[in-house]
Amino acid sequence: MKRMIISIACVIAAAGVLYALTGREIMEKSDLLPDPASTESRAEMKIYRDGQLRETKEFMMYSRKYGQDSRTLIRFTRPTSIKFLTHSVRNGEDLQWLKTSSGKPKKIGGADSGKPFVHSHFFYEDLKSRDINDYDYTLRGEAVAVDEDCYRVEAVKKKGEKIYDRIELFVRKSDYFVLSVNFYRDGKLLKFLKNFDVKSVNGILTPHRMVMYLPGTRGRTEITIQEVRHNIPVNDSLFNKGTL
Repeated sequence: MKRMIISIACVIAAAGVLYALTGREIMEKSDLLPDPASTESRAEMKIYRDGQLRETKEFMMYSRKYGQDSRTLIRFTRPTSIKFLTHSVRNGEDLQWLKTSSGKPKKIGGADSGKPFVHSHFFYEDLKSRDINDYDYTLRGEAVAVDEDCYRVEAVKKKGEKIYDRIELFVRKSDYFVLSVNFYRDGKLLKFLKNFDVKSVNGILTPHRMVMYLPGTRGRTEITIQEVRHNIPVNDSLFNKGTL
């Protein structure tokens, strides 16, 4: 009887390996998580350098989907009135514009993608959409991220203009939500993002605190969502470049 139980256990273990998900399949499941048709949120950004809080900013963010495309406006309310607009294109490169309180809208070009967004540790590149088909995926095992069991998936870029050579995504096993991302450039870890306090808001998994860290330093940028509403009416005129 003991030998029989062991044999059955071996068969079950072998079946688990046989039907294990690939990195691509994990990311496809993550990509299928529900997205809101529209969002309005209020947030606070804190920028730390050398372990010290250097800047605090407040902003509103509005977004809306248009079929497979989407548009997002970030409007700072304190201490400046900067506006940042992104038109995300599913099968093409996103378009971005920045307008300061005293200037005209400036188009953010490819050369600007690796520059800091409003002095933070987020780049303009980080505020673009990502197409799952722009990467090749490999499952690199399992890991714990933000105190949760995750799949560790490596994504290597294969097309598109991107400043990162590859990224590592830590995808929560329970629901395929991405909890953490490592960003690499020229083979080195450039920075990493962690999503905290993930809650379901109207059926949409929504992180309420996002932190971008620089490795080996005490620099980081924290974004805390203070209020968020999904699937509400959002005026089209907000996303018009001409009304920035």
